[in-house]
Amino acid sequence: MGLFTKIDRHADLMNRMATTVHADLDEAIIRADLSAQELRNAIFTCIGCEGVCDCESWLEAHADGADETPAYCRNSALLQRLQKPL
Repeated sequence: MGLFTKIDRHADLMNRMATTVHADLDEAIIRADLSAQELRNAIFTCIGCEGVCDCESWLEAHADGADETPAYCRNSALLQRLQKPL
């Protein structure tokens, strides 16, 4: 898999995970709660994860949303910080 394909795949996973746990990445950037550098770092953190298939399965199983990420998510703390109160 090429680098740009890998980046795109993990950017999509990050966005899906954020949406699932009610963290709006776009809004967080606009509000300056998340910098572009932090988002890039999070995507590269995601790329380093060995649990991509588990993540995809978890996201499918939680299509209606979840209160928190799975325990193995390397971006759990960031996403928790950005969660909108329900």
